[in-house]
Amino acid sequence: RMLRAWIGAPLRELGATHARHDGVEALLGEPRLRAELASRLRDIRDVVRLAARARLGTASPRELGALRSSLQALPGIATLLAEISARRTDHAMPELLGLGDDLCEDLRAVLEASLVDEPPSHTRDGGMIRDQADRELDRQRALRDGGREALAAIEARERERTGINNLKVQHNRVFGYFLEVPRAQQAKVPADYVRKQTLVNAERYVTAELAEHETAVLGALAAALTREQELFVALRQQVSVAAERLCQLGERLATLDVLVGLAEIAEQGGYVRPEMVDEAILEIEEGRHPVVERMMESGRFVPNSLSLRAGGGEGEGQAARFLLVTGPNMGGKSTVMRQVALIAVLAHAGAFVPAARARVGLVDRVFTRVGAADDLGRGESTFMVEMRETAQILSQASPRSLVLLDEIGRGTATFDGLALAWSITEFIHDQIGCRALFATHYHELTGLPERLAGLKNVHVAVHEERGHIVFLHRLEDGPAERSYGIQVGRLAGLPAPVLRRAQRILARLEADDRVGKGPQLELFSPLTPEEADAAERPRTAGEIVVNGGHGNGHGNGNGNGNGHAHVSPT
Repeated sequence: RMLRAWIGAPLRELGATHARHDGVEALLGEPRLRAELASRLRDIRDVVRLAARARLGTASPRELGALRSSLQALPGIATLLAEISARRTDHAMPELLGLGDDLCEDLRAVLEASLVDEPPSHTRDGGMIRDQADRELDRQRALRDGGREALAAIEARERERTGINNLKVQHNRVFGYFLEVPRAQQAKVPADYVRKQTLVNAERYVTAELAEHETAVLGALAAALTREQELFVALRQQVSVAAERLCQLGERLATLDVLVGLAEIAEQGGYVRPEMVDEAILEIEEGRHPVVERMMESGRFVPNSLSLRAGGGEGEGQAARFLLVTGPNMGGKSTVMRQVALIAVLAHAGAFVPAARARVGLVDRVFTRVGAADDLGRGESTFMVEMRETAQILSQASPRSLVLLDEIGRGTATFDGLALAWSITEFIHDQIGCRALFATHYHELTGLPERLAGLKNVHVAVHEERGHIVFLHRLEDGPAERSYGIQVGRLAGLPAPVLRRAQRILARLEADDRVGKGPQLELFSPLTPEEADAAERPRTAGEIVVNGGHGNGHGNGNGNGNGHAHVSPT
């Protein structure tokens, strides 16, 4: 719960962030003691939740037993923390690595003296208060146990008197105590036995003596149960009074547990302590995506570096504040942006980060517009959702924010989308001035750094050979040369005729740099013989063909275009 709170509400204050990093660093340097701490912390239950249930009057005997066990584990944890502190001769013990002076030892002693070793899950049948915890309870239990001994004596006497060796004194909730006699021995039953129930193989009787002892036993049982329940309610009230102390202790335990976990993850993943500064910068060397790299084989994830500075790019040699990321689909643009966001959030939450080095300036908010999805509940299209979220970012981001945008404008017509992406880029650069990344396929935007000093082109690298591409997943300076959409289509398994036709159309689009300004481009020229043969092959139900003749297309000179034609089923 606390880890979720730290990630969901990262810190914006350097001192508090440094305190968490100090705690992780101290534990990272003590692997043996950290492992023992982790083992002992696994025995600790959710103390805050248990205290809350006691305050509400709903804690069960078993839950108070869990609280007792948790309090019993505290001295061992305190000893381990003291050992870590003693070994840190060059640095003071981080304040977060401590349980405080109040370990609720008085409450632990009360629970140890009152509860049995294995308390039941409810109070209905008693059995939760140990012997010698209360004199009155002990007296009632003695009466109860004495009554049971008297019943055993009655059973022995009746066996001897009747000669029925398998006669038994038994009890149920309907009839109370009774004498059960096998039907085969019914002839030996004395006249003073009163029949209560007939079964297939037995008869059940009561006697005046048995009824008298039953009253005594049941009275003692009820009195003992009532007293035990009273004692448990009083015990729970004592825990309730100490709830505030328990909550403070529980928060410290939860903090320690989170720090131990963060140190363990940092060691396993080779994470580093980020340098947190009160400047609007973000420098990451060989950063990695903490989730994606764990899903891949060791060493296969390609790390990336980048540098951002809010207000930067205005002077010679300064880092840009805004990166325009281009490259093909599957090249790694979205992964780079996500890992930047995750590194920023982890650093502010107090965790170490997956990088060789990281210098992170304080961020007030992280804004992301990544992915595509409609909102059927609101009746909003994918593009409307995208625009609404972008509007929220533009109205709320500050120079201290981190903004990540992925392919803004792709959900509408090419020129509309390009115009919006262009204008949004200028607004973030000129009006907000924050650290930002924008992944896009609009290559027209790559010319903007010529007049926007804080904007810089970067791309995800690709190796192309004989029409085939290999994604290098490496971030490099400069714009991407192409989007490689047709090559990605080939990797996805599009039919060869579709790919050949797309290649012809792309070649014509790229050859005519006057698209949209001059005469109509002949996108619907006759098919080549190979394409015609492919078009005449038998088709399955549901396939469609494009009838040439009436149509128009608009391209932007860089492979972005759309055409419209009459479509009919075959």
